[in-house]
Amino acid sequence: MKYAMSVLSCVLALCLVMAPAHADSDQDRARAAVQAGQVLPLRTVLERIEREHPGQVLEVELEDEDGRWIYEVRLLQPAGRLVRLELDAASGEVLRRRERESERRR
Repeated sequence: MKYAMSVLSCVLALCLVMAPAHADSDQDRARAAVQAGQVLPLRTVLERIEREHPGQVLEVELEDEDGRWIYEVRLLQPAGRLVRLELDAASGEVLRRRERESERRR
Protein backbone atom coordinates (compact mmCIF):
# COMPACT_ATOMS: atom_id res chain seq x y z
CA MET A 1 0.00 0.00 0.00
CA LYS A 2 2.89 2.38 0.72
CA TYR A 3 4.13 1.95 -2.86
CA ALA A 4 0.63 2.57 -4.24
CA MET A 5 0.30 5.70 -2.10
CA SER A 6 3.68 7.03 -3.35
CA VAL A 7 2.67 6.42 -6.95
CA LEU A 8 -0.69 8.03 -6.29
CA SER A 9 1.01 11.01 -4.64
CA CYS A 10 3.25 11.46 -7.68
CA VAL A 11 0.28 11.25 -10.02
CA LEU A 12 -1.67 13.78 -7.95
CA ALA A 13 1.32 16.14 -7.84
CA LEU A 14 1.74 15.86 -11.60
CA CYS A 15 -1.95 16.60 -12.11
CA LEU A 16 -1.65 19.69 -9.93
CA VAL A 17 1.28 20.97 -11.98
CA MET A 18 -0.35 20.22 -15.34
CA ALA A 19 -3.90 21.25 -14.39
CA PRO A 20 -5.46 24.12 -16.32
CA ALA A 21 -5.67 27.49 -14.55
CA HIS A 22 -9.44 27.23 -14.00
CA ALA A 23 -8.93 24.09 -11.91
CA ASP A 24 -7.10 26.07 -9.22
CA SER A 25 -10.36 27.15 -7.62
CA ASP A 26 -11.55 23.51 -7.38
CA GLN A 27 -8.24 22.43 -5.86
CA ASP A 28 -8.28 25.34 -3.43
CA ARG A 29 -11.85 24.51 -2.40
CA ALA A 30 -10.95 20.84 -1.87
CA ARG A 31 -7.84 21.76 0.15
CA ALA A 32 -9.86 24.20 2.26
CA ALA A 33 -12.52 21.52 2.88
CA VAL A 34 -9.87 19.08 4.15
CA GLN A 35 -8.28 21.76 6.35
CA ALA A 36 -11.70 22.72 7.75
CA GLY A 37 -12.48 19.10 8.62
CA GLN A 38 -15.34 18.87 6.12
CA VAL A 39 -13.51 16.16 4.14
CA LEU A 40 -11.38 13.27 5.35
CA PRO A 41 -7.77 13.36 4.16
CA LEU A 42 -7.03 11.10 1.20
CA ARG A 43 -4.58 9.03 3.27
CA THR A 44 -7.36 8.20 5.77
CA VAL A 45 -9.74 7.19 3.00
CA LEU A 46 -7.13 4.99 1.29
CA GLU A 47 -6.28 3.23 4.58
CA ARG A 48 -9.96 2.41 5.13
CA ILE A 49 -10.36 1.16 1.58
CA GLU A 50 -7.31 -1.07 1.93
CA ARG A 51 -8.86 -2.74 5.00
CA GLU A 52 -12.40 -3.10 3.68
CA HIS A 53 -11.97 -3.38 -0.11
CA PRO A 54 -8.52 -4.80 -0.88
CA GLY A 55 -7.06 -4.10 -4.29
CA GLN A 56 -4.88 -1.73 -6.27
CA VAL A 57 -6.15 1.85 -6.37
CA LEU A 58 -6.25 3.01 -9.99
CA GLU A 59 -7.85 6.44 -9.66
CA VAL A 60 -9.23 8.81 -7.02
CA GLU A 61 -11.39 11.86 -7.59
CA LEU A 62 -12.82 14.32 -5.08
CA GLU A 63 -15.91 16.08 -6.35
CA ASP A 64 -18.39 18.54 -4.93
CA GLU A 65 -21.79 17.18 -5.94
CA ASP A 66 -24.55 19.61 -5.03
CA GLY A 67 -22.79 20.75 -1.87
CA ARG A 68 -21.72 17.25 -0.78
CA TRP A 69 -18.12 16.15 -1.15
CA ILE A 70 -17.75 12.69 -2.71
CA TYR A 71 -14.61 10.58 -3.14
CA GLU A 72 -14.81 8.38 -6.24
CA VAL A 73 -12.30 5.55 -6.05
CA ARG A 74 -11.60 2.98 -8.75
CA LEU A 75 -9.63 -0.10 -7.87
CA LEU A 76 -8.62 -3.43 -9.29
CA GLN A 77 -9.20 -6.33 -6.94
CA PRO A 78 -6.99 -9.44 -6.90
CA ALA A 79 -9.60 -11.57 -8.69
CA GLY A 80 -9.55 -9.14 -11.64
CA ARG A 81 -12.70 -7.23 -10.71
CA LEU A 82 -12.84 -3.51 -11.38
CA VAL A 83 -14.60 -1.77 -8.50
CA ARG A 84 -15.88 1.78 -8.33
CA LEU A 85 -16.68 3.14 -4.90
CA GLU A 86 -18.42 6.40 -4.12
CA LEU A 87 -17.78 7.53 -0.56
CA ASP A 88 -19.13 10.36 1.51
CA ALA A 89 -15.93 12.40 1.86
CA ALA A 90 -16.89 13.67 5.32
CA SER A 91 -17.55 10.29 6.94
CA GLY A 92 -15.91 7.73 4.64
CA GLU A 93 -19.23 5.88 4.35
CA VAL A 94 -19.59 3.89 1.12
CA LEU A 95 -22.58 5.32 -0.69
CA ARG A 96 -22.35 3.16 -3.78
CA ARG A 97 -20.33 0.19 -4.98
CA ARG A 98 -20.24 -1.03 -8.54
CA GLU A 99 -18.10 -3.83 -9.84
CA ARG A 100 -17.44 -5.75 -13.00
CA GLU A 101 -14.95 -8.28 -14.25
CA SER A 102 -12.02 -6.90 -16.20
CA GLU A 103 -12.23 -7.08 -19.98
CA ARG A 104 -9.39 -9.64 -20.11
CA ARG A 105 -11.30 -12.15 -17.97
CA ARG A 106 -14.47 -12.14 -20.09
